[in-house]
Amino acid sequence: MAGAFGAHGLRHVVSERELEVFQTAVSYQMYHALALIVAGLMSAVGLNRRLLSIASGFWLTGILLFSGSLYLLVLTGNHWLGPVTPIGGVCFMVGWGLLVAAALKK
Repeated sequence: MAGAFGAHGLRHVVSERELEVFQTAVSYQMYHALALIVAGLMSAVGLNRRLLSIASGFWLTGILLFSGSLYLLVLTGNHWLGPVTPIGGVCFMVGWGLLVAAALKK
């Protein structure tokens, strides 16, 4: 839905660069939403549920901070949100590291 809103609803409202930023937010949100589903499935096949739960928390936080800050940046023009975005990116990386740790622990 966010992708369609960006592609159609924002096309004539924001700059081309802002559309790219919005699309980046949509892409990262989708990748990590899929990662959350995969983590749930992986816990069902015996990977460490605690590590997967913590990884999922980091991914969810990453979605909120990374994608959320980019959405707000484009929609509001508030550039003070820029420093929040990398914190979300770090949350994504920590989540992936925990997923690897859960896989290696098995």
